[in-house]
Amino acid sequence: MGSGSGADLLRCAVVFLPGEVPREGRVAFWREDEGELPQAGEPGELTVVRPYGEGAQGVRRRAVAARWLPVREALPVLMRARTDGRAHPAAACWGAAALHGLRLVAQGRLMPGLGEGETDVWRAGPLDAEDVAHLSAVAAAMPPEAHAVPAGPGPSPGADEPIRVPEPEGLVRAFLDAVADVLPRTPAGPAATGPAFAARGPQRLAGQYPRLGEWAAEVAAGMEGGIRISLRLDLSADRIFDGGPDPDVDVGPDPGGDLGPGPDSVAAPEPYVAAAVVQATSVGNPRLMADVAALWEGEAEYLGSRARVDTVLAVRRAARVWPPLGRLLERPRPDVLPLTEEELNALLGRTARELAAADVAVHWPRALVRDLLSATVVVRPGSHAPGSAAELAYFDQHQLLEFQWQLALNGDPLTAAEMDQLAEAHRPLVRLRDQWVLVDPELVRKARKRHLGLLSPGDALSAALSGEVEVDGERVEAVPEGALAALRDRLRGATDQAAANAEGDEGAEDAGSIAPPAGLRAQLRGYQRRGLAWLEMMTSLGLGGCLADDMGLGKTVTLIALHLHRAERGETAPTLVVCPASLLGNWQRELARFAPDVPVRRFHGPGRTLEGLGGDGSETGAGSEAGAGAEAGAGACSDAGFVLTTYGTLRSSAEQLAAQEWGLVVADEAQHVKNANSATARALRTLPSAARVALTGTPVENNLSELWALLDWTTPGLLGPLKTFRARHARAVEGGDDPEATERLARLVRPFLLRRKKSDPGIVPELPPKTETDHMVDFSREQVALYEAVVRESMARIEAAVGIGRRGLVLRMLNSLKQICNHPAQYLREGTGGRLPGRSGKLGLLEELLGTILAEGGSVLVFTQYVEMARMLQVHLTGRRIGTQLLHGGTPVHRREEMVDAFQSGEVPVFLLSLQAAGTGLNLTRAGHVIHYDRWWNPAVEEQATDRAYRIGQTRPVQVHRLLTQGTVEEGIAEMLVAKKQLADAVLSGGEAALTELTDAQLADLVSLRRQP
Repeated sequence: MGSGSGADLLRCAVVFLPGEVPREGRVAFWREDEGELPQAGEPGELTVVRPYGEGAQGVRRRAVAARWLPVREALPVLMRARTDGRAHPAAACWGAAALHGLRLVAQGRLMPGLGEGETDVWRAGPLDAEDVAHLSAVAAAMPPEAHAVPAGPGPSPGADEPIRVPEPEGLVRAFLDAVADVLPRTPAGPAATGPAFAARGPQRLAGQYPRLGEWAAEVAAGMEGGIRISLRLDLSADRIFDGGPDPDVDVGPDPGGDLGPGPDSVAAPEPYVAAAVVQATSVGNPRLMADVAALWEGEAEYLGSRARVDTVLAVRRAARVWPPLGRLLERPRPDVLPLTEEELNALLGRTARELAAADVAVHWPRALVRDLLSATVVVRPGSHAPGSAAELAYFDQHQLLEFQWQLALNGDPLTAAEMDQLAEAHRPLVRLRDQWVLVDPELVRKARKRHLGLLSPGDALSAALSGEVEVDGERVEAVPEGALAALRDRLRGATDQAAANAEGDEGAEDAGSIAPPAGLRAQLRGYQRRGLAWLEMMTSLGLGGCLADDMGLGKTVTLIALHLHRAERGETAPTLVVCPASLLGNWQRELARFAPDVPVRRFHGPGRTLEGLGGDGSETGAGSEAGAGAEAGAGACSDAGFVLTTYGTLRSSAEQLAAQEWGLVVADEAQHVKNANSATARALRTLPSAARVALTGTPVENNLSELWALLDWTTPGLLGPLKTFRARHARAVEGGDDPEATERLARLVRPFLLRRKKSDPGIVPELPPKTETDHMVDFSREQVALYEAVVRESMARIEAAVGIGRRGLVLRMLNSLKQICNHPAQYLREGTGGRLPGRSGKLGLLEELLGTILAEGGSVLVFTQYVEMARMLQVHLTGRRIGTQLLHGGTPVHRREEMVDAFQSGEVPVFLLSLQAAGTGLNLTRAGHVIHYDRWWNPAVEEQATDRAYRIGQTRPVQVHRLLTQGTVEEGIAEMLVAKKQLADAVLSGGEAALTELTDAQLADLVSLRRQP
């Protein structure tokens, strides 16, 4: 057939006429206007139904000329109708049906069967819901001309019967079967597989294969046009389910005969506890459904004439998956299956999944409660524990808390009796609170073994605050009860109060503060009173805390006020303060100033002793020597006062200090014990005390293990073991891959860490402004040569190294480059005798800055991380008649105090300081300028050093000068620190060690000298 004739056929109306077997169906093309037809196909006559009469209100049969094509030849013509805009609507619809039929054949969705005369046929199927919907849409879109042929034989003479036409959907389904029956039959097919289902002519197979009809019916059953069964469970027989006395009681009506076994049974049968009502559903239209009982009563004719046969076949197939269904085939009608307890339980597990895979659904009653039974972990004090948060002073390592499962139905906790009932259940269905509950076996196990053991107070508090706990490797919800819940609420309330204060909520100012103690000779600011209230709450509850305010916000006076407040409440044990040696004098001066009546003992130096120190006010020798320092304050009082010691003394005298019972232990500049495995940290943990407080401006300097070390000392067990903390929190937070990890950790630690910054609203509005300036300087020729040589030689060695050896080479290179940036004499180890002028841009700028500052009568702090560089600067400036003094790690304690006094009094205008030895604890508010001669790797450490001048008591503006060599590693590090500072409140990670992990290319880019144009 030419393409032209095919195109002309598409202008005609099209109708499909089924044959006795699907492949014998034909497609007729005809014209509504009875015009000339294309010369294609076989000519013939077609009876159609057409409107007639006035207004076309009636229809009648009419014979029209037509061209007939077998399905095989019609398919190419109809396929072109999809893309021909001039095609007749009927042709377009049959073209869509042809396309779908081809897709089914291509996908292999063909079913063998028997047609009229028991001949072999192929039918399209199985059809899924999407296929059925598509075919319904095609049928609905068909114009009348697409199915305008009379259905059935013509009317009898004189009969006045209505004219009927085929339903479009049934006609489309017959067309698909025709496509499926035509295409698999090829000329070579019979030679390859035999004539059955391959030859184009009819093959009568029943005589050759006696059981072929049964086989074909079973294949067709359950497919499109067949029946799919499902099981609806009936649990209404409560008396049976609850173990009634009669095991043979029927479940529900039994219109088909006895449900139970016959009277001749030898052994007593297992009682039936439920019934499965069988439902039949049309595969072709899932909306057509009926109980099998109704189907057998003749009340579901809409399921088709073969529905009963298809139902029995579907039951037979399902019985192969689950044998108990075979009992349905022994009944006059397969409508209801009685179930034993074992069978009912089977339908809750693997059997239900296997039946679902066989397309047999199991429907549970709506009254059955599913997924509403949940389990949480409850943490509660023992029966002997106090009942309110105010009574939780017992909260120490000797008090263990109960830790157990609590089940709840729809969020309402089960009673102990209900938990016992659940634990005793041996089936997955339990009657609870007048409803059937489907129980997960895992929940039954938890009900049986609900007691999980005991928790330490730290672990219990961690679970209460985080709202989750780990059980058998799984994170589950944790719910505190009783005093623990009250404690959690109180801590969270204090945290919310602190947050409101930080946001400048004026209404919250007084709500979170307490009155200063009477013995305090100072006027506390609002945020200090709130800090005092927080510390008082934490220590009175037997908990510890970390006061992490910015440097210069008065942590010392707040801690003194706490001691006095505890003394007023009757605390008689002394307070031990452990601090760096450089801060001993500062603590003693602050105590003499703000609490002159409180005894103070310095436990430091030769001859130190704790004799005469007691918790009953028996402190003796108020004016006597105790070690290297004298006690401040006088007079006998019930307050045992303060004992001041250093971290070095703590290490050497840990046993002596641990023998004393302390009311409060304070770790000042607590970052000194950030390594939990250090000897200092281990010694600190041996000190017995009712409460512990850490004071630091930088709770995290390099990584979160430092935060763990502080809080595990102040509140042991809160964060769990270090290894667990690293795995659960630290890696996710430091890696930055989990945006929720920081919030989870903050929720846990926030109640135990109070941090206020100078920039917070309303903290210190009286502080003068602070100006920070980066001064870029150029290299001298000597510095350029040294710098490039070190980079060249070091990078060659680094590129060839791996592992820890590579890290060591990177650190050595960075240290050398920073020394070259400071001054060639430092890198070349020339000492204080070397020539300094004209060799370093930094030194030249320092001289200019000092000249300006001193001319204005100012004072200045100069920080460097290198003691050697500081000594060279001191010699150089002294030679220029500039008054200087140098404080470093080797400076004796008494000499440090003298130097601080000399600077504060104005005797020495330039104070050179080692960053690590003098970056914390000192009060140097006379300085109006701070110069950082070289950069440290952590911005928090630099800010601490700056805070020696920028703190409470400062009355003049503070200018911060940072000296940087242009185009060098210092400039690159400065850019990194800017980004790092933005994250400092969440995580301060890496430090200098992070630079060792850079790739060779990244490292080369960082250290390469970038010359300016």
